[in-house]
Amino acid sequence: MSKRKLSRQQAFRVQRIQDERIARAGRRDAAASALLDSGELGAEQEGLVTAHYGTQIEVEALQGEQRGQVVRCHLRANLEALVTGDRVIWQPPTAPAASEEAGPALGVVTALLPRQSLLVRPDAYGKLKPVAANIDCILLVISPFPEPSALLVDRYLVACELTGIRPVILMNKADLITPELAPAMDALLAQYEAIGYETRNISASTGQLEDLLALIGDQVVVFVGQSGVGKSSIVNVLLPDADQRVGPLSGASRLGQHTTTTARLFHLPDAGLLIDSPGIREFGLWHIDEEQLLAGYVEFQPFLGTCRFRNCAHREEPGCALKVAVAAGEIATGRFERFCRLREELKSPRV
Repeated sequence: MSKRKLSRQQAFRVQRIQDERIARAGRRDAAASALLDSGELGAEQEGLVTAHYGTQIEVEALQGEQRGQVVRCHLRANLEALVTGDRVIWQPPTAPAASEEAGPALGVVTALLPRQSLLVRPDAYGKLKPVAANIDCILLVISPFPEPSALLVDRYLVACELTGIRPVILMNKADLITPELAPAMDALLAQYEAIGYETRNISASTGQLEDLLALIGDQVVVFVGQSGVGKSSIVNVLLPDADQRVGPLSGASRLGQHTTTTARLFHLPDAGLLIDSPGIREFGLWHIDEEQLLAGYVEFQPFLGTCRFRNCAHREEPGCALKVAVAAGEIATGRFERFCRLREELKSPRV
C-alpha cells in the first residue's frame, strides 16, 4: 500500500507530535525511575490493566494481600503502548502518599506479558492504535438509531477474522424497531446469520438482555460500535454500580455523541470481564492489504482459488468464482459490493 506524501505543514505537525511524545516519555521514565530507586515499592507481581489515563494507567492486583485493589501506576518508557486488558508485571507502592495534595501513592509497571489477542485500528495518522488486549469475544453493538452501517459491521468482522476473536452482533434498542423498520433490521441480521455469525436482539432501556451474561460466561469481552448505540447503557444494566455516562443522540445528525472517553474494564457478577470502549464512528482497515481483506470475508473462502484464471483479481475477469457465486446467490450481493468498496479504500487510506 503506497503512503500519501505529506505537505511541509503536515510533516512539521507530525514531527512536533513525535517530539512531544518523546518528551513525555522522558518525563514518564524519570518519574518511574525515581520511584524504583526510592525503595518504596513492593515485589514484582502480575497485574491487569483496567484503564488508561494519559501517561498513567490503572492496574488491578492479581496476587498477594492487595489482590483485587486497583492502583494508579507510572510505566517505563521502554514499554510498548499498554491498553485495557493487558496483563503486566508491576510493583505496588508500600508507602502512603506524602500528602493529600500529592494524590494517591503510585506503583510502577515494568513489563508487558504476552498477549493472546489485540484489537487495533488506524489512528488519524495511519498508525495502528491498540484498543484492547486479551479479548475472547467482541460484542458488536448496532441499533435502529443511529442507523446501522453494514459497511462498519463488515469492517469489524474482517478485523475479528484476522485477529481470531469471536464476534457476536447485538441489535440494541430492539424496543424501538417499528413495523416499518422491522424488515430492514431483520434482513440485515439474517445476512450475517446466513454466513455463521451469531446475532441477538436486546434492549438496555427495557432490561431485555436475555441471556447476555450466560453468553459472556467467564470470557473477556469488549463492546464496540458507533457512538450512541447504547454500549454504556448495556454496561449500566449489567453492572448498575458502574455508572457509565450515557448521552442522547445528536438532534441534527441522529449520530451518537461520545460519552465514553477511555476504555475501562469491569468485573461481571460471575467470572467474566467486560471492556467498555469509546465509540468509533468509523473503523478503518487501511493497515491491511487486499489478500487480508479477502481472508476476512468468511463466505468467500470456499471459492478462492477456483477462478478460471489463477491470478484473478475478482474485478472484470471472466470466470471469476466470486462473481459466479454472487450471481448464484451463494454470496450476498450486498456483502460483495461492500468488499469492493473496502478494497478501493485500501488504495487511498485516510491519513
